Amino acid sequence: MYRNRGPKTNVRTEPWATCIGALPLLSSEESSCVPGFTSDVYIFKVYKKHLHRGMRLGKVDFTDCTERQRFLFSTDNNRITVQTDGTLTWDCSNHAFDYLQSHVLFFPKATQGLKRRKREWIIPDIKVSENERGPFPQRVVQIRSSEDKEKVIHYSITGHGADLDPVNLFRMEMNTGWLLVTQPLDREKQSNYTFQAHAVADGGTAENPMDIKVIVIDQNDNNPIFNEKTYLGEVAESSPVGFEILKVVATDADEPDNDNSDIRYSITNQEPKKPSATMFEINPVNGVIRVNAQGLDREKFSKYTLDVTAADYKGLGLQGRTQVILTITDSNDNAPVYTQTNVTVPENKVDAFVTKMTVTDEDDAHTRAWNAKFTIVDGDPGGLFTVKTGLNKQEGIITTAKGLDFEMSRKHTLLVAVENEVPFATNLPTATATVVVNVEDVNEAPIFDPEVKQVAKPENLDADSEVVRYTAHDPDTALNQKVMYKILRDPAGWLNVAKDTGVITVKTMMDREHYLVKDDIYTALIGAYDDDDVPATGTGTLQIVLQDVNDNAPTIEERSIKVCNKDSAPQLLTVTDKDGEGNAAPYRVSLSGPTKSNWTARMNGTKTGIILNLAKQLDHGMYTVILKVGDNQGMEQDSTIQAEVCDCTGKEAQCNAYREAGVPLPIILGILGGILLLLMLVLLLLLFARRRGVEKKEPLLQDDDVRDNIYYYDEEGGGEDDQDYDLSVLHRGLDNKPDVFRNDVIPNFMPAPHYRPRPANPEEIGNFIDDNLKAADNDPTAPPYDSLLVFDYEGGGSDAGSLSSLNSSSSGDQDYDCLNEWGPRFKKLADMYGGGDDDDML
Repeated sequence: MYRNRGPKTNVRTEPWATCIGALPLLSSEESSCVPGFTSDVYIFKVYKKHLHRGMRLGKVDFTDCTERQRFLFSTDNNRITVQTDGTLTWDCSNHAFDYLQSHVLFFPKATQGLKRRKREWIIPDIKVSENERGPFPQRVVQIRSSEDKEKVIHYSITGHGADLDPVNLFRMEMNTGWLLVTQPLDREKQSNYTFQAHAVADGGTAENPMDIKVIVIDQNDNNPIFNEKTYLGEVAESSPVGFEILKVVATDADEPDNDNSDIRYSITNQEPKKPSATMFEINPVNGVIRVNAQGLDREKFSKYTLDVTAADYKGLGLQGRTQVILTITDSNDNAPVYTQTNVTVPENKVDAFVTKMTVTDEDDAHTRAWNAKFTIVDGDPGGLFTVKTGLNKQEGIITTAKGLDFEMSRKHTLLVAVENEVPFATNLPTATATVVVNVEDVNEAPIFDPEVKQVAKPENLDADSEVVRYTAHDPDTALNQKVMYKILRDPAGWLNVAKDTGVITVKTMMDREHYLVKDDIYTALIGAYDDDDVPATGTGTLQIVLQDVNDNAPTIEERSIKVCNKDSAPQLLTVTDKDGEGNAAPYRVSLSGPTKSNWTARMNGTKTGIILNLAKQLDHGMYTVILKVGDNQGMEQDSTIQAEVCDCTGKEAQCNAYREAGVPLPIILGILGGILLLLMLVLLLLLFARRRGVEKKEPLLQDDDVRDNIYYYDEEGGGEDDQDYDLSVLHRGLDNKPDVFRNDVIPNFMPAPHYRPRPANPEEIGNFIDDNLKAADNDPTAPPYDSLLVFDYEGGGSDAGSLSSLNSSSSGDQDYDCLNEWGPRFKKLADMYGGGDDDDML
């Protein structure tokens, strides 16, 4: 950096000129050349009146001891521009020179007319260069009030950079009005500052506050910076000239769209320089590196390192550097530790297994020097793959970290390196393997564009009218599949879609006021599927903005009101309309039918509510009020209001004293309860009477029948062994039936009788026998061979004779009345053979 003292003018006393560039180191033989300006001081004499923008002031000479003729110069005087060849030109108008020469800004004076014009500060933007070298504080501009000769004026500024962050970057001399900058500015931190300047007199405010804007002039003080410190790329040895390998990108923090940020790229070095020093070239504007010559040979040179430079100011300014490492790919003539692997992986699968690579190590097994560690060093810029070490520490397992895209890239070539967990003790080459991953194409769902489509249509669109054409494209371009469409979700059932074209039409008329329409938007889900054997379906969302039409008449929200019949207050009724604003208010109202004579109705001031009044005093009771309400488009309908007129006065309608004819609810409930209780009592009485009406059957054995001893009789050739009943000899039927029934045919018109089951209480045996005997007498299904008892042997010479001569109890020619005279001991026997009450009941 060399200081160059300029001419002594009122603009700036000691201007600076700066050259920024790379200065080469000189050998002892070249020491006679000293890089720098040829003179320490350049003096250019120019008449002030001849100054004008673009005027050439002179030229400075500079050398860096090379053949380079152009350099980037800078100066601390923003009114002078230095060209790359050292030419100095004037960059301000003469008027601006006079303005800056004074460094004083006065308030405009008031006019001399009768009416005083309000003074205002009219201050143009003030430009200050960044990176000023001082000394600080440095004066920028002075402001003065025209009243400073009559009053003591105090000046101050407020705003960011003054009293707000960054504080005290600028300040103002209170008594003189000089605006001072206290330290160098940085445009990249803040490009401009806006302050409010204040002039305050002892007696009050002298001038109104005004804005002062300071613009920071950009200097070329930022080097271009590459996005990557090192770029990795690969190129096949058979690549033709012009093949694009990769692109480098650098950015500059200086002012955009300015020479200070206009970047040019160049390759400054190539290693190795064989077979040609210019095997590669770079586009100076976009940074794309291409193959420039033939002769790439992986067996000879497997890797090239390029030093790439980015220089701003169209290649003449500050520079940034990066390295590009290019790997030459080949057929792997020199086999690495493991061989190249070709695998196939389906697209769109995450965490899919790719391949497993196995290595060998001659170090001691199961030590850190033996355990392998795998990394993908090249071929995966998008982070699509991941490699992990297997459990045995001698295999690397590659899986997909993201879903692969066949249409984006059909093949990925990965360079996988293997190391140990501890560094090598000697310089050993890193073992690498190449894994070629072929992406298998799978059927992908069609994609709608856009994913959410919105159209506006009137709600009364006729059926079969076209709404919109909503189509999708199939990402599987190589398969050339046909895309078809269907409705996936249409909650209201309003839409149809053409299967082949995607044209959506109206199925049934839509309704903006439907509950499925939210904020005037009806949403449907459309599906697009291909004609693959296993079709894949994509979805798109269709949003129809339904435009309102006048299809709803206004209605009254209130259904009933209460009003006093004397000095009643007006009743305000609320009117609503499902339609939008254009088809709703203002409303109109009229009375219909006999309502006109009793009531009056009119709209309120906003035409959104109805004021209902009594036209005359009415009797206490319920009245029906019919109101015809219409909207601003003429659609109207009748609304019915039930009005209860109460005997009261004023606003509060009290109808509690009025009671309609009839019985109150508590009394009705009491009556119903009494009736229910009475019915229950009647049922209980009937049940009790029925139980008493049934004659209780006396047991077969009377209580007074005392049997103290058991007697044995052998007269009938066996007789009774004891007095217990053997119920096993009882059969369902008897041996004889009345003549009215046939004994050889089972009747089909009478149901079988119900036989009583054997009782658990022995005292009920008598009733059990009686009931089953009567049932057997009337059993139409009993065959003639079934009899009560079968006697195989009755003994000979019995005084009683044979029992087979006895007829059944149904023989009506027997007279058993004499049995009733035998006393209570034989009452049961008399009832069984002589008949009685039981027979009458049958």
